[in-house]
Amino acid sequence: MLMAPHPEIALPPSGTRGVEMPKFARTIFKATSFVGDLMFRAGVRIQGRPLLRLGTIGARSGKPRRSVLGWFADETQEDAWIIVASNAGSARHPGWAYNLAKHPDSVTVDAGGGEVTVSVEMLSGAERARTWRRIADTSPGYGRYEGKTDREIPLFRLTPDAD
Repeated sequence: MLMAPHPEIALPPSGTRGVEMPKFARTIFKATSFVGDLMFRAGVRIQGRPLLRLGTIGARSGKPRRSVLGWFADETQEDAWIIVASNAGSARHPGWAYNLAKHPDSVTVDAGGGEVTVSVEMLSGAERARTWRRIADTSPGYGRYEGKTDREIPLFRLTPDAD
């Protein structure tokens, strides 16, 4: 039986203001992306949050991509992760958010127990607002990003697929 392709996730529009990393710094950051992997393996925390390694397919390149991100427990699903597409308060969403939106059926997570395939859901409405308040209360650094940009910062729920 042929299945229809998974529909793309519609990201909110980019903002008109926000923190922007200088182009040379973005280039250096991309060139040293292996540092995130080292931090993940070493068990480093960012803003007090544990890390996970997100596997996506590039939205434009179609190539496998890896990003190391902080995550939050999901209050509604014990085995799910919530990730925040804050991009440090930039006017633009992080590249990995575009990858999730374009290829939501090709996402993996490794939170230290091995890589698992996950389903992706972007939170919206009252659920997003409730989850954002909890994140901002738990980790004020994330909360400050909201004041730096005028875009809605997407929150994603990643749920392990059933085997």
